[in-house]
Amino acid sequence: METIPTMRKTILCTALVLAWLAATSHAAEQPGLAAPRAEAAARAFAAKRPYSPYAGRSFPTQPFFGDTHLHTSFSFDAGAFGARLGPREAYRFARGEEISASSGQPVRLARPLDFLVVADHSDNMGFFPDLLAGTPSILADPTGRKWHEMIRSGEGARAALEIVDAFSHGTFPKALMYLPGTAAYRSTWEETIAAAEEANTPGRFTAFIGFEWTSNTGGNNLHRNVVFRDGGDRARQVEPYTTIAPLGSDDPRDLWRWMAGYEEKTGGRVLAIAHNGNLSNGRMFPLIEPATGRPLDREYAETRALWEPLYEVTQTKGTSEAHPFLSPNDEFADFEIWDKGNLDLSVLKDESMLEFEYARAAFKNGLLSRRTLGTNPYAFGLVGSTDAHTGLSSADDDNFFGKTSAHEPNPKRAVEPFLKGAEATTIMGWEVAASGYAAVWATENTREAIWDAMERKETYATTGPRMVVRFFGGWDFEESDAHTHRPAEVGYTRGVPMGGELLSAPAGKAPTFLVAALKDPIGANLDRIQIVKGWVDASGEARERVFDVAVSNGRAIGADGRCTVPVGSTVQGATWTNSIGAGEMITVWRDPDFDADRSAFYYARVIEIPTPRWTAHDAAYFGVEMPAQARVTTTERAFTSPIWYYP
Repeated sequence: METIPTMRKTILCTALVLAWLAATSHAAEQPGLAAPRAEAAARAFAAKRPYSPYAGRSFPTQPFFGDTHLHTSFSFDAGAFGARLGPREAYRFARGEEISASSGQPVRLARPLDFLVVADHSDNMGFFPDLLAGTPSILADPTGRKWHEMIRSGEGARAALEIVDAFSHGTFPKALMYLPGTAAYRSTWEETIAAAEEANTPGRFTAFIGFEWTSNTGGNNLHRNVVFRDGGDRARQVEPYTTIAPLGSDDPRDLWRWMAGYEEKTGGRVLAIAHNGNLSNGRMFPLIEPATGRPLDREYAETRALWEPLYEVTQTKGTSEAHPFLSPNDEFADFEIWDKGNLDLSVLKDESMLEFEYARAAFKNGLLSRRTLGTNPYAFGLVGSTDAHTGLSSADDDNFFGKTSAHEPNPKRAVEPFLKGAEATTIMGWEVAASGYAAVWATENTREAIWDAMERKETYATTGPRMVVRFFGGWDFEESDAHTHRPAEVGYTRGVPMGGELLSAPAGKAPTFLVAALKDPIGANLDRIQIVKGWVDASGEARERVFDVAVSNGRAIGADGRCTVPVGSTVQGATWTNSIGAGEMITVWRDPDFDADRSAFYYARVIEIPTPRWTAHDAAYFGVEMPAQARVTTTERAFTSPIWYYP
């Protein structure tokens, strides 16, 4: 199956070029289509193609899989939890080498990743190595001495939780704060850059320079990962932005100002990826801005949309696509949900917070905001990543090395508490998820190409498997397009890819979508493909609906657009077979309820057949019994970036 393309639209000015374009099949010139970004590359085929159908092809032909969110021992909390692997070891592992984990166990990926962002926390960068070593400045502070002794005596996990709690609630000792401008901080940043430069091999493996900005006031997660398009020549001209005043701030607007300043100073490019809205207690996707207490304004909407083109929708601390309370008619919404409280469980969850924490609800509120502000602040694409604090980008259930190094494979990790909070609330070890990865449709494996694809949102999230997913929207796809052996060319010439926009429907037409999925070559078969639609109705209320558009094993899709017959399960303990499901699916779907006057979004969700969860693999390997409430099977999935329709 050939995959579906994307390109970037460039505005061309000369009469000669305009005349040439008039003779081409140019998607952006067709009524109702828009390129993902105004500066996108020219997308055109000659009036008569060469004899070779692949000659001159310049659109992406494969997705690249990677992790945009990995921590190493350079992060103060990761180190305290036991991580001893630095950025260099992290890149070696991601490139496919076998290394020793911090627990001493040998570990290797089934397949190398294509790219990696080491995103260590910008706050206190360089603190942990000195804490572990017990430098004089650390031991001179009573709290520093206590934490050092806890780590040395084997209580690193407890020390880590104390460190995170102190940082979240503003009680971290000022004398222990490692800030930009100090020698230790600068040295750590230089080493981070050097590791990425050494590992980066254009065409084979991309090592991005990045960091995590960790706004966590009151334990409410507003974290963003900052990803540079550039190499060390530009990244060395700055030091990471932190959350500690006066050099930093916990307000996202200030982070965006810093990003603008970086681009102005260096001529480079940078973007931010937010994550874990589910732990923000209603602050990640607000309609009332937390910092001001006032409704969002146009500046906020435009600035957020500019700097944050992507959102990390799945990772070890839960999946933030949808929630059963918000989507009661979606039987697949209850997937790896963390909804007990904020990041440190210091404040428990209230149902009124959920609407402002999950991606699907944000997409709906984004449509509403566009009506009042003229801009959609939540028109973001989707990726997954691990947020592992181990130096190991491991999202496979049969090779899961945990969220932290204290959670690396051992007989007790599933049955012991992972985090304890207010009112005896506990997150157990088995609740940690083996997830996820980012899939990016880029023209080549380089920093520039992958970053550009991220910016134009031609991305999708997976919970671990490397399934191939294409999603195109247009006005003229036909059933026969699902049977061609070059659907990418069809999708490109007559539509826009995931992350794109459809504008002003041609008279009498409804949008059609070409969607295709190919199973992970070493993974499970596919259960179904779904399209999730959200729209604003005539009364001004945002609504949603899930459609099954392709299902396996000859099952039927009803008149209501749903298949109610489960695919079944072959899971037995830690084993399963591909005797059910399908290896490949492709279809064309037309929106049956389209209203040309109403804004809408559409994204594809691909569901695998059931497979053993990491807890089942632990039970089999260690010969232990899981608690009755622990999930031991999973249905891995992928979520594409949406396609938006605006009248």
